[in-house]
Amino acid sequence: MTKLPTALRVSAGLAALACALVSHAAFAQIAPVPQADTGTATLTDKPDAEASEEVVVTGTRIRRPDLISNSPLTTVNAQELALQGATNVENVLNRLPQFTADANENVSNGSDGTANVNLRNLGASRVLTLINGQRMLPTQAIDINFVPSAVVERIDVATGGASAVYGSDALSGVVNFILRDKLDGVRLDVQSSVADHTNDNSFLRSIIGARGYSNAPEHVRDGGKQDVNAAVGKTFLDGRLNITAYAGYRHTDPVLQSNRDVSACALNSASTTFTCGGSSNTPYGTFTPLAGPAAGQKLTNSIDGSRTWVPYVSSVYAYNYAPLNYIQRADDRYNAGAFLHLKIAPAAEIYGSFMYMKDKSFSQVAPSALYFGQTYTVTCNNPLLSASQAQTLCGTAAGTAATQNTLIGYRLSGTGALPRRDSLQHEDFRSMVGVRGDLGSGFHYDASVLRSVAHYDETYLNDVSVGKAQRALLAVPDGKGGAVCQSVLDGTDTACVPVNVFQANAITSAAANYLYAPKSTQGRYALSVISGSVTGDLGEFGITSPFAHDGVGIVLGGEHRRETLLFTGDELALAAGTQNSDGIIAVNEGFGEIELPLVQDKPFIRGLTLNGGFRYSSYKNRQDSTGFRSSYNAFTYKGELSWQVVEPLRLRASYNRAIRAPNITELFSNLSLGNANATDPCAGAAPTASLAACQLTGVTAAQYNNRLVIECPADQCTGQFGGNRNLKPEKADTYTAGAVFAPNGGRTLSVSLDYYHIKVKDYIGSIDLNTTIGQCFSTGNPFYCGLFHRDPLTGSIFGTGYVVSTTLNTGYLQTSGLDVTGTVVIRLGKFGKIATDFVGTYLLQQITQPLPGGGTYDCKGLFGYSCGQPNPTWRHNLRVTWSPDDTVSLSANWRYLDATRLSSTSSNSFLTGDADPIDARIPAYSYFDLTAAVAINDNLSLRLGANNLLDKSPPALASGVLNLFGNGNTYPGVYDVLGRRIFAGATIRF
Repeated sequence: MTKLPTALRVSAGLAALACALVSHAAFAQIAPVPQADTGTATLTDKPDAEASEEVVVTGTRIRRPDLISNSPLTTVNAQELALQGATNVENVLNRLPQFTADANENVSNGSDGTANVNLRNLGASRVLTLINGQRMLPTQAIDINFVPSAVVERIDVATGGASAVYGSDALSGVVNFILRDKLDGVRLDVQSSVADHTNDNSFLRSIIGARGYSNAPEHVRDGGKQDVNAAVGKTFLDGRLNITAYAGYRHTDPVLQSNRDVSACALNSASTTFTCGGSSNTPYGTFTPLAGPAAGQKLTNSIDGSRTWVPYVSSVYAYNYAPLNYIQRADDRYNAGAFLHLKIAPAAEIYGSFMYMKDKSFSQVAPSALYFGQTYTVTCNNPLLSASQAQTLCGTAAGTAATQNTLIGYRLSGTGALPRRDSLQHEDFRSMVGVRGDLGSGFHYDASVLRSVAHYDETYLNDVSVGKAQRALLAVPDGKGGAVCQSVLDGTDTACVPVNVFQANAITSAAANYLYAPKSTQGRYALSVISGSVTGDLGEFGITSPFAHDGVGIVLGGEHRRETLLFTGDELALAAGTQNSDGIIAVNEGFGEIELPLVQDKPFIRGLTLNGGFRYSSYKNRQDSTGFRSSYNAFTYKGELSWQVVEPLRLRASYNRAIRAPNITELFSNLSLGNANATDPCAGAAPTASLAACQLTGVTAAQYNNRLVIECPADQCTGQFGGNRNLKPEKADTYTAGAVFAPNGGRTLSVSLDYYHIKVKDYIGSIDLNTTIGQCFSTGNPFYCGLFHRDPLTGSIFGTGYVVSTTLNTGYLQTSGLDVTGTVVIRLGKFGKIATDFVGTYLLQQITQPLPGGGTYDCKGLFGYSCGQPNPTWRHNLRVTWSPDDTVSLSANWRYLDATRLSSTSSNSFLTGDADPIDARIPAYSYFDLTAAVAINDNLSLRLGANNLLDKSPPALASGVLNLFGNGNTYPGVYDVLGRRIFAGATIRF
């Protein structure tokens, strides 16, 4: 790879910024700088005329003006969103070292169009997502796209179980989006951004060129995003009534993988280098007859277009499926909402909200195919077969009405071929109304009703129907020198068009149009919550510790939640294997919390406070389609200790017992087959596993000795996935301990160090295919080997063969580490001030036990296969902002990810694998971001910035290494896959 000297790369980045400044027409739509909420040096914006009196403290329901969190808490304010030019909130969180990327805009194949967050790499389902302290959406429909970024005041990220406070799902912690729901005035935000990347990876470009594929353009500007938002609020009745409303539109342009060096071809590892691999589903056509003279041979149509079969050679014939795939999905999002606060009297304030989002995203991948792995039946007198092909396929039966079974991999191409497109549409509604007030004598109440509904509609376009393809292959002579489908003659499908797969690039537009069959599915999810609580300060009744002046605080309350799911598919989707599902989960809960100030204002004990909480939950599960019923009870609790030693120093510790109840999908989803990155050690011309080992998985001696087991195409084997009605809740024990040093209230210096330890027992998941394959062939364990269900004809584990990977209560997950945060503000006199913000995480362990009582593996510092996305030992963000005055700021950010190793380099038996030097290590990565901002006056603020200023490309990896959320030969949620992104924005406020 050719690399510019650092100085030149910096100059190039600054030049790009300068061009953006002078070429403002390229940013006709510019975006705002939201209000700065912290003491760090940046643009200031006048505060809202009326701020909400209700202070939300994430992690507790206790009311106290000076209350602060006893758990490790990271806060991202509106200022940080502005400095990052963020339009996708999940991207802001994924930059924090506490998070591992989850579903995001850079995942295409297999995406459901949502965005999620994954705290402590314990999975998106184990972090509870809230809006203003209440649940966002139904559990199965969580989508961070729903959050209106323009009215975000701050985002609180609390580590550790919080089930005693919020209920199920808060195992790794809580992400709480605090919104500006009480504005007085008008705020208009506009933003535009574009990716600006130079493709200069000479190593990859030489590999792609040598294979005869097209390289990415040398320089691209693409992936544009536009975001327009408005918020308006007004206070009436002498401050007793406030109505605030917002609306927004966001557009994202798609980006093809052909536009980046890293993704222009599907990479395979070849010891110390890469090769451009691909799929055996080619426009030439690939065949493996299952009987007859050529049984087990892998053949292909001749490239010259003649109807002649020749031996298939991957390096010559493999299809490069990468260029047409999206590495950034197309997306359009509309959102709107309103908030109301009406204070009738101190004893009664009515509050409510309505929020709406409609998001439509398209993913795109290569054109569809008759997929190698599906067994097709071909008539031996099919007129489209040449005589030699018929002889090779059918032997002595050639030319007769007999049929023969064969595997076929034929990619549609030419004028009739269209990329597969997945239309992913989400429409979400969330409404809430509540009443709260002062009961007198230190007591307050709060009661609310929340209802959220999520509609998910998916239509998969331009995909080949297996049923139609089979009918099109059963062609016979029409008596006029041509071919006709048997189904036309017998009247079962008069629209059938014979398909010519026996010649390279020979499928006509008419045949392609016949083969295409759009499939649609619909999901309907709903959540209803009725909640009420009473908080009290018992100090009003003299109930205090003899060594403290603050009274005991208490909370008592109850909650009812009901979640429903209805998932249906149309006729074609059902025929392709989709199964309808439904379910209902209802839970009744009672909870309480107590805060006891033990000692205050004593030497070395400015404050010593104990906090405890509990929650009792009674669950009832129901599936009406089957009549299934189940129920269980759960009890969660917590204990926290805060010790203010002296004014600058506070020590804190907590223990939480948390649960996560299985959601409707995990309980009731039906079995289905899907693809996963894996390889079969028993397949191909040179199996890497012995006959004895392969026989444990169902391979016969004849299949093994005759090399009949077919390789998984493009390293995509098949797994069986689905729910399990016998699941029980996960249980988690979380421990945190830390110290905060903040002289003078942290106005100029604040440093914290926290330890966290989280262990999730009986975690709900599945055993991934790589673990199953690795354990079976390394240990011969009958449990793992018994999960193989090979195709009886081919012995393969793709197509109709598969490896079971259904949901079950498995062993445990365990993670621990250290969080370090710091803020320093340095006054420079007439030169203004410099503010630094630092957050870093040191990972101590990331352990998985796949089965209870079995072995474990630790993914600390590893990536790939069973370890998934990189788990760097150390990650940090360091932001330095210089503000010469209150109107101008220049902010630089350094994002760092430690180096990681391929999991197969580990000696652990669950992870160890074949040597793969080219993928063995991802080096440490540093990204540098720069943002300039200026307040023109009280009403107008501007900003301009660049993320990944030096245009650093992501690491290139073999596609077979990638697991969940990998795309384009890399991990696009972890690394900046599009290169430098330049953004410009403005805020108008009056």
